Amino acid sequence: MIDGGNIDCDGLSETGRGRAVNDDQFMIADLHKSMVVHRTSIAWGEHSPLFGGTLGHLLLVAANAGEIADARVSSMTVKTIADDMLNIIPWFYRLGGQQENDFLQELISALEQCHERIQAMADATPGSPEVGAVLTMAYMTWPRLYVIHVGNCRCYLQRGAALEQITTDHTLAQQLVESGVLPAHESATSRLSSVLWNAIGGGLEDLRPEVYKARLQVGDTLLLCTDGLSTHLPDSAISPLLQTQEPARETCRKLVEAAHSAGGTDNITVIVARPLLPAQETGPAEKAAVALEVPVATLSPTEPESQGVLAASPASS
Repeated sequence: MIDGGNIDCDGLSETGRGRAVNDDQFMIADLHKSMVVHRTSIAWGEHSPLFGGTLGHLLLVAANAGEIADARVSSMTVKTIADDMLNIIPWFYRLGGQQENDFLQELISALEQCHERIQAMADATPGSPEVGAVLTMAYMTWPRLYVIHVGNCRCYLQRGAALEQITTDHTLAQQLVESGVLPAHESATSRLSSVLWNAIGGGLEDLRPEVYKARLQVGDTLLLCTDGLSTHLPDSAISPLLQTQEPARETCRKLVEAAHSAGGTDNITVIVARPLLPAQETGPAEKAAVALEVPVATLSPTEPESQGVLAASPASS
């Protein structure tokens, strides 16, 4: 359990029954102001790091996407994000107005760098299967929440008895649901639910991250997960587990166990986070997508071949 005095947060990742390798990744990190004292007459000792208060919390889940299981791709994605976050820490000091927009653009730029690096890795081995990654990342700085999303991992927000899926799956099945061609209740079992139109790398020309903003309240529970959870557990099974207000570690364990019991064919990775700050005046909850320079493409149901797509990595037989 990670409890920095204002958040109870934990994560868990397990290999699915149909997988030989777990190529899912997750990361939970606190971001601080810091300095390193190199020389001083005070009895701190040389080269001592000093840390200020926590600026925010970074939560991230990622998974491989492509024709083969390759943990290098999802690992590279997480490491690139971590490095870039350290380099844009000045944006964390004050988020508001233009600073907030610049901060969000920096996050998008970090994903674009991941995209370029994975594409370069694939280009270095001509004829090799396409590899890519999907990622959902949340940055929490009370009471604000920023979510950056590419692919079919998910972010949920549980508030009271209501569970809201903040992100939208970047799959052909979801596009058909949105265009009214495919009933929503059939999307989970559709073969197109594992076909991505948006991913990091994967031979796709354009990367189209989506950014969401929300305002948190005490008592909220945030869930980030890979599709190994959401494929097997509907909202009606996820919500009661998030409402229990048990420690985050216990909630993670129960979510993973429930997904295993429901089939567990894919790797299962979850992060659960609960704000613990005293109640503040937060105003009404809001979730607003940030306008992107490149609009999200709309799939024409009669011309799916016109879109670049990437098949999610199949389970090992």
